[in-house]
Amino acid sequence: MDIKEIQSLIKFVAKSGASEVKLEMEDIKITIRTGALNSGGETTILQQIPMGQPHMGQAAAPAPVAGTEAAPAPAESEDAKYITIKSPIIGTFYRKPSPDKPVFVEVGDTIGQGDVLCVIEAMKLFNDIESEVSGKIVKVLVDDSSPVEFDQPLFLVDPS
Repeated sequence: MDIKEIQSLIKFVAKSGASEVKLEMEDIKITIRTGALNSGGETTILQQIPMGQPHMGQAAAPAPVAGTEAAPAPAESEDAKYITIKSPIIGTFYRKPSPDKPVFVEVGDTIGQGDVLCVIEAMKLFNDIESEVSGKIVKVLVDDSSPVEFDQPLFLVDPS
């Protein structure tokens, strides 16, 4: 299963109104949860099962979850008034459309709904990431050309 198929599955589940879908194949397990568990967003859990070592794949999965839950807690208290724009896919984060062009947005820029904020490359496809909110860019949370995970915070936006 490639990234395009996974993205299509996520979009289909989100549009279908289902609250949870689980898909298990030989070497991969996918669980997609929408709406009911996390107030309107999407959660996708992707777990690849290593051949011949099923216990290692299961033991490794809880560690990233615990780390990601612990990190945002202190940031939420000081950044609670800001909206966090998160990555809708996994891939490589780029602030510019190409190396010789200027960045899409800088800290302090005012953005509108639908404005392109960055590009995320996944499997040689460049995906424009558009803002779903209007406001002012307060902070860029990811370095240019860095790998990003699904649902990883990318930008903080002041909606006022």
